[in-house]
Amino acid sequence: MLLNARLPAVGALKSSANALRLPKISSRSLATIVDEKVPQNNWENFSFLNYKKNVETLNIVRERLKRPFTFAEKILYGHLDDPHGQDIERGVSYLKLRPDRVACQDATAQMAILQFMSAGMPQVATPSTVHCDHLIEAQIGGEKDLARAVDINNEVYNFLATACAKYNIGFWRPGSGIIHQIVLENYAFPGALMIGTDSHTPNAGGLGMLAIGVGGADAVDVMAGLPWELKAPKIIGVKLTGKLSGWTAPKDIILKVAGILTVKGGTGAIVEYFGEGVDSLSCTGMATICNMGAEIGATTSTFPYNARMADYLKATKRGFVAEQANLFAGHLKADEGAEYDQLIEIDLNTLEPHINGPFTPDLATPISKMKEVAVENGWPTEVKVALIGSCTNSSYEDMSRAASIAQDALNHGLKAQSLFTVTPGSEQIRATIARDGQLKVFEEFGGLLLANACGPCIGQWDRRDVKKGEKNTIVSSYNRNFTGRNDSNPATHAFVTSPDLVTAFAIAGDLRFNPITDTLKDKDGNEFMLAEPTGAGLPALGYDPGTDTYQAPPEDRSVVAVAVAPESDRLQVLKPFAAWDGLDVFNLPILIKSKGKTTTDHISQAGPWLKYRGHLENISNNYMIGAINAENDKANTVKNAFTGEYAGVPDTARDYRDRGQKWVVVGGDNFGEGSSREHAALEPRFLGGFAIIAKSFARIHETNLKKQGMLPLTFADPSAYDKIQPEDTVDIIGVTTLAPGKNLKLVVHSKTGDVWETELAQTYNAEQIEWFKAGSALNKMAAK
Repeated sequence: MLLNARLPAVGALKSSANALRLPKISSRSLATIVDEKVPQNNWENFSFLNYKKNVETLNIVRERLKRPFTFAEKILYGHLDDPHGQDIERGVSYLKLRPDRVACQDATAQMAILQFMSAGMPQVATPSTVHCDHLIEAQIGGEKDLARAVDINNEVYNFLATACAKYNIGFWRPGSGIIHQIVLENYAFPGALMIGTDSHTPNAGGLGMLAIGVGGADAVDVMAGLPWELKAPKIIGVKLTGKLSGWTAPKDIILKVAGILTVKGGTGAIVEYFGEGVDSLSCTGMATICNMGAEIGATTSTFPYNARMADYLKATKRGFVAEQANLFAGHLKADEGAEYDQLIEIDLNTLEPHINGPFTPDLATPISKMKEVAVENGWPTEVKVALIGSCTNSSYEDMSRAASIAQDALNHGLKAQSLFTVTPGSEQIRATIARDGQLKVFEEFGGLLLANACGPCIGQWDRRDVKKGEKNTIVSSYNRNFTGRNDSNPATHAFVTSPDLVTAFAIAGDLRFNPITDTLKDKDGNEFMLAEPTGAGLPALGYDPGTDTYQAPPEDRSVVAVAVAPESDRLQVLKPFAAWDGLDVFNLPILIKSKGKTTTDHISQAGPWLKYRGHLENISNNYMIGAINAENDKANTVKNAFTGEYAGVPDTARDYRDRGQKWVVVGGDNFGEGSSREHAALEPRFLGGFAIIAKSFARIHETNLKKQGMLPLTFADPSAYDKIQPEDTVDIIGVTTLAPGKNLKLVVHSKTGDVWETELAQTYNAEQIEWFKAGSALNKMAAK
């Protein structure tokens, strides 16, 4: 059943690596070349590049709109299901799209595949892969942590392996690496459209594609061959001029952008980078920038195709993809005169290194001001742990630059003052830095090699150096730093920055250290300054693939049985949700009015809960346990409207459900920001919820709620959030006449007997209303 051989490479990159000129075509015409079936990658013999079709589809839209397009628009409109009839207005229309690929990580793949199985199809209709990266906890070191994870999660891995084999899905086993790095190394290609069940799917934008994070239900639609729906994004242009140098790294570009746009400034928009500064960035550096674009709420981020991408494709044995991309180079960039909805300009010559945090990824501080700001805010200045790697910053270039800094310290007789961990993004990166010596430097420096997996970045960290509740500082090259995310300690001040600065902070052990201006003392007490980091973007000797961790689907899939044990506490076959009863709702209690930031980590925590991602009943025990109750400023303590007693949020929700009582949740701005996890929408539906009413929603979470038959509604007057109280009950009027663009009415009954009304806005289109009526999008699909 396990097929591990690569397909033979097709062609080779013949054009110059330094300039993207169209290659001269001798004996064959361009039309002949582009009509050939050129594989998307080295692993599949059934997926092919579709540049010619994309251009033909785009040309239909060109004739209709008669205006220049941004690069992002060219990809979107080139993947339209109905280019002749599709309404197209940025920020308004819902586009029906045909993605090239689907990628799932193991924590979200469980529910996605369980949903796909209920569709009754023999195989996926769109090329898909599953990647085992989320269930490996960092504890004592890579090899032992991996072995423990394989033992603990054997049941889940067997389910995924057999399901992938059954339904013609590529399966990357535990230890292969983080989904986004594997996608970049193997599957991403310029001009493609991909969806992935992880919010950092946009990482692949570093190879000139649109890679968009979605919930599992969206992935199921595409796996089943249905068009995928996306509200036409606005386009934010970021013009880069100049060139990075010294201690400034690609990560600093997105840290700066996050400070400008904030965690919700990119909502409903694609961020498109362009300008002369782009060509100074490595392909993996561009991926870093796109990866962390998720932290500003962006739909995705991308860069135009250039020589650095061609170099990377060739280095990862995909020169045949670059050859085709070169033929369509004019298609793989913005048109002259294309207009952006918002424009940001960044001069890379003057850009400073940044450190963002704590507790939010948009609190941006340049290195020159960090000492002052840290002291002023009372942040702990001792750096307890410094962590490099993750899906954001684990490229060969990242590791090489960090190793050069560590080597400089070793040359002066110094080692890491902080605990220092290294997370390779893939087995290929681990094997290559082991061969080329960077790994040895990290080990001599005092570093601990973790598994090729997400680890502490997503809370898979058995941290033991501080007690829970102890105020402390950690610095990482990760992407997200919400309260308690990395180590479940709400007192941990987590900062995100480049691997360069993380390594410098590890040497100094102090958040106030600035390597650009400050000195250190060597083993003899002599002062010195760290040399500026250096490192190649690509390995001179090529990549070492390391251990083969790929499982291809077998030729005969009919004999494969999917492993799901009926008595399992990790996996549970899904039952359809009940259809809407056709009525408005009255006297609904407010399960919780959440106060402050309410991310998907607050709604459905990761860490130890990841093991239940395939079991809806068990995972629902963590619903909203991290959210702060506005009534009492406590987490997971809410008042039961029937008994008057305080209990946990999921316990109270279950009590309401079992009484036949629907309920609502009230929340603030950008509700559900962060991860793509659809469990944050499945859980309230399973527990009997009817609506989530917030000031605003993060894009993915709003879609996930719609997909599962929950009503995501927003206060037309945001001040209503402050007026409504946790012990109020509410009526929602107008559900029976739900229609696109039509507001609903919220009638609030206060404890004192006062009654007041306010309007609720919603973003449903006609098809999404059918999802709600059917009980879920999956119910609607099954009915078809």
